[in-house]
Amino acid sequence: MSAVSVSVVESGIPWLGRIPAHWTTRPLWTLFDRVKDTDHPDERMLSVFREHGVVAKDSRDNSNQTAENRSIYQLVHPGWLVTNRMKAWQGSVGISTLRGIVSGHYICFAPRHRESARYLNWLLRSSAYADGYALISRGVRIGQAEIDNDMFRVLPVLLPPHSEQEGIADFLDRETAQIDKLIAKQEQLIDTVRERRQAMVRHWIERPQAGDPRTDKLGRRSRIGNGSTPRRDESSYWLDGDFPWLNSSFVNQPRVVNSDQFVTSEALRQCHLPIVSPGSLLVGLTGQGKTRGSVTILDVSATISQHLAFVTPDKKYWDPEYLLWALTAAYDELRSISDENGSTKGGLTCEDLKRFRLVMPTLDTQREISRQLQVATTQTERLIDRSLRLIELSKERRAALITSAVTGQIDVRERVS
Repeated sequence: MSAVSVSVVESGIPWLGRIPAHWTTRPLWTLFDRVKDTDHPDERMLSVFREHGVVAKDSRDNSNQTAENRSIYQLVHPGWLVTNRMKAWQGSVGISTLRGIVSGHYICFAPRHRESARYLNWLLRSSAYADGYALISRGVRIGQAEIDNDMFRVLPVLLPPHSEQEGIADFLDRETAQIDKLIAKQEQLIDTVRERRQAMVRHWIERPQAGDPRTDKLGRRSRIGNGSTPRRDESSYWLDGDFPWLNSSFVNQPRVVNSDQFVTSEALRQCHLPIVSPGSLLVGLTGQGKTRGSVTILDVSATISQHLAFVTPDKKYWDPEYLLWALTAAYDELRSISDENGSTKGGLTCEDLKRFRLVMPTLDTQREISRQLQVATTQTERLIDRSLRLIELSKERRAALITSAVTGQIDVRERVS
């Protein structure tokens, strides 16, 4: 990045630092009026996503259910500021470009300014402002901290001259589009590599045929069950916990070697949580994305959410590594079963898994197939890991670029071609 070419001063705001001397700040309340306009049940549902801002709810995977009484949702218009009060510190804030209704738990603001809405969207969604939201939020439960309404009202909003606001928005629209294109290409590459990997696994793993005596129901020689999620507002279940708890996102990992969430022994006891042993498999039961039907293997003891099933195989009959490959090969079948269960989002059940039939070769054959597949897929795993790392670095660069531009750390006028 080039050096700032304008004089800078201390903003007096620790999380903003130094800013261009000709920029100003105004409290949020001078730019927006808080409005709660309900009883518009026929409007389109919107939501605030951490990585996307305010978008149509059905345009992204979203596990939050829409209430039957849509009259409780709030109407917002283009240019309105929409804030998830519980997750502002994570970046769930944005200036809407759409008309629609959002959660009644959000806080919504109608504009009364002539600043650039595009610039404000970049500014208020930047990592610098996420840090600011965190400082004025108070923890209410694990993973959630509610923003203080009075402090949010006086939040300083950093404002360059209007022409610079538009220039910054143009610059970020252009530069982030290039980064997003790179990320999309890597995500497409990952999907392609995984499809090839899946085809390779299916080639090695025989699929059951009617009447084949080598097949067996998965539940006949395995222990299968699902977990639970202790109440999030019960601190004794989470605070200072030391036993790993896994949500459904973990099935997207090739192996589970650790967790970032832990529950207490009290939660294990009072909520009757299952203790799943190493060598067990986890299967995603629900989810709109690829989670449902995906499978991974545990390298640690853990307990799990209700959206996961565990399969603990009888090792006299099943090699856990072979079972991982076999269920991976059966992904499409598991998805098909879940789609037939009638839910709008689909869902597997433990009973589905117990009835599911797989070819069960001898243990020696299972281990040999696992060994061959491990060798054959090593290169594809390396490609996936490399792409995932590139995506992570690209997202970090994107976030840094946005914050640098909206806080004046770079002069975007020098970058206009």
